[in-house]
Amino acid sequence: MTSKETSSRQIKQMVNFILQEAHEKVNEIRIKTEHDFNLEKQNLVHNGKIKVQEEYALKEKDLEVQLRISRSASVSAARVKKMRARDDLLEQLKKEVIEKLASFSKTPQYPEYIKKLIVQGLIKIEEQVVEISARAEDKAIVQKVLPDAISEFRSVMTAAGHTVNPKVTISDTPLSSKSTSGGIILSALDGRIVLNQTADERLAIAYYDLMPQVRKGLFPESS
Repeated sequence: MTSKETSSRQIKQMVNFILQEAHEKVNEIRIKTEHDFNLEKQNLVHNGKIKVQEEYALKEKDLEVQLRISRSASVSAARVKKMRARDDLLEQLKKEVIEKLASFSKTPQYPEYIKKLIVQGLIKIEEQVVEISARAEDKAIVQKVLPDAISEFRSVMTAAGHTVNPKVTISDTPLSSKSTSGGIILSALDGRIVLNQTADERLAIAYYDLMPQVRKGLFPESS
C-alpha cells in the first residue's frame, strides 16, 4: 500500500470519527433540548394550573362575598320595610286615638274629665296663683267645673296635712282647636311654670310609655 493510500485512509477515518462525534453531539443536544422543552412545558402547565386554581378560588371568594352582601342587603331591606310598616300602623293607630279624643270632648263624660285634669294639675303645679287655658269651646265647661275642682283639691290637700287657698283664673287667650283635641294648660309665675294637660300631650306621653306593650301586642316576635 502506497503512502498516498495510507494517508487517504487515515483522512477518511478522521472524517468518519469527526462525523460520528458530531452526530453524537447533535443527538445529545437534541435529547437535552427535548428534555428542557418538556420540563419547561411541564412547568408552564403546572404554573398555569396553579394560576387558574388561584383565579377560580379568588372568583369563588368574590362571589361568596357578593352573595353575603346581597343577602345582608335583602335582610336589611326587609327589616326597613317591616319597620316602616310598623311605624305606618302605629301612626294610623295614633291618628284614630286622636279622632276618638276629639269625639270624646262632645260626650257627657268630658266635663268630669276636665275637672279631674284641673285637680291633678293643681296638685302637680303646687302654686297658689294659677291660670288655666282652654279651647274656646271648652271655656264654659271649665267655668262650670272649676269651683268643684278647687273644692276637691282643697279636700285632697287637707287630707295630706296642707291648708291651701288657691286663686285660679281662666285665660282670655284660648288654646287653638287645631293644636289640641281638648284638655287644659295650667301656668303660674307669669308663665315661668307651665303644665300641659291637653289631651294630645297626655296621649303623647301614654304613646311613649306604652309603646313597648303596643308593639308587642301588634307585632309579636313569633309573627
